Amino acid sequence: MSSNIKSAAVSHAEPVRGGNSYRLAIVGAGTLKGKEVADVLNDRNFPSLDVKLLDDDESLGKLEAVGEEVTFIQNVRNEQFQNVDFTFFAADPDSTRKKWKTARNAGSAIIDLSAALEDEPDAAIRSPWIERQLGQSLVPELQPGPAIAAHPAAVVLALLLLRLQKAGPVKSVVATVYEPASEHGQKGMDELHEQTVNLLSFQQLPKNVFDTQVAFNMVARYGEHSVPALATVESRVLRHYRRIAGKDAPLPSLLLVQAPIFHGHAFAIHLELGQVADVENISHALAGEHVVLTHGAEDAPSNVNAAGQTEIQVSVAADAGHPNGLWLWAASDNLRIAAATAVECAETMAATRPRGKIQ
Repeated sequence: MSSNIKSAAVSHAEPVRGGNSYRLAIVGAGTLKGKEVADVLNDRNFPSLDVKLLDDDESLGKLEAVGEEVTFIQNVRNEQFQNVDFTFFAADPDSTRKKWKTARNAGSAIIDLSAALEDEPDAAIRSPWIERQLGQSLVPELQPGPAIAAHPAAVVLALLLLRLQKAGPVKSVVATVYEPASEHGQKGMDELHEQTVNLLSFQQLPKNVFDTQVAFNMVARYGEHSVPALATVESRVLRHYRRIAGKDAPLPSLLLVQAPIFHGHAFAIHLELGQVADVENISHALAGEHVVLTHGAEDAPSNVNAAGQTEIQVSVAADAGHPNGLWLWAASDNLRIAAATAVECAETMAATRPRGKIQ
């Protein structure tokens, strides 16, 4: 993988944007991630002249809003990538593998939300949030390799643990991440809904996605026919965490659990510190960009409260059985953070990118 991130004495609260306007394409525009990317592009006022919405046969002809304009989702054809500056791949990994080289050869920079390209030799797993936290800056490249949007759970863990590390030594971290059905796209959401309805009506459960019961249930392993396996996702989270947080960050012991929730990650994180845990000091260390500390019952972190939010919601509690122990309960919108990561990757690349195909 390319190493196009280096330490910098000064980091920016917001990425530097280019003065030009760019042409964009979203492959998988009808997916949950694709729709979220379109929303974040609009919310962040990304300087775009045109946004092409591309997808497979299931979504062709559907109307989608991009900012104040409504446009049709079109078929993914090779000519669609001509004169496109940035292509976001938000569909399944197979779709990304089939089309990304076509987009790159047409001159487009690639932002991959499917993690299909992380083994490409010039790819970089990125999280601009973590790059700013570490004081890193992007080395300008005329033809950068694919930017892989780091897994949203890895981004949350890295941001929290890097900030905690500043408050004092962290001896150990154990994190349980509760996975929502939306990480499997609309099909995962639909299967959880259908299982819930069928259970209540004593009907047979559909198991095409998870190959096991996830409604009214929590599992640490899918059925053997489910792809990707939960262990594969768990390994990806740890791999992305290592890449973005760096070798000096505390490495968590991680367990991924499929929860019967439609949307949003939840995190139960236990830390053993090198000193007596001071909740107030830890809370102060965690506070900052993208993190909201909560204290009351009404605004407590939950996947419901986190929906539609870019911020990570966190509450801090002492471990009653261990004076050096501490518990974090956190929640975040998985799709929102994935899309924000992808769009901010494009923003950091835009400042040095010429328009159109590089000759």
